[in-house]
Amino acid sequence: MPRFVIQKHDATNLHYDFRLETDGILKSWTIPKGPTTHPSEKRLAILTEDHPTDYIDFEGSIPKDQYGGGTVIVWDGGTYRNLRKEKEGDGLSLAESFDDGKVEVWLEGKKLKGGYVLIRTGKKDSDQWLFIKMKDDEVDARRNPINTESKSILSGKTIEEIKKEV
Repeated sequence: MPRFVIQKHDATNLHYDFRLETDGILKSWTIPKGPTTHPSEKRLAILTEDHPTDYIDFEGSIPKDQYGGGTVIVWDGGTYRNLRKEKEGDGLSLAESFDDGKVEVWLEGKKLKGGYVLIRTGKKDSDQWLFIKMKDDEVDARRNPINTESKSILSGKTIEEIKKEV
């Protein structure tokens, strides 16, 4: 199954990078406020450049003078299913869903589980998307993983602990 990762990234501003493995690359979006577990909270997701798949387990510090300079932890990760490919009458690949401006995935992560949708706003070349939790059995309006689950799923360290190691 294809993998996904959410990296907490303290660069110019603290944000979360959501990445989906497909066709030998990681399709990537920056989510400034981070993901949510509640469908009523729509989050801005800004499309960024594709990343190599070996970036899926990157954790550490990027020098300040380089692109993306700052500290990164693997906040969440796991596998995902392309829900649009599974839909009868839809059957779109992830690349086709991306071109269509609507990506629906089922995440099986350590912190996030369930359906999520990315919807492009504006014209076809817009880099502005919305990241939304779908209504399913994994909805939990009381849970706020961004604030309560701050450690890396790989190292068990916080972003602050990784910064101190440099």
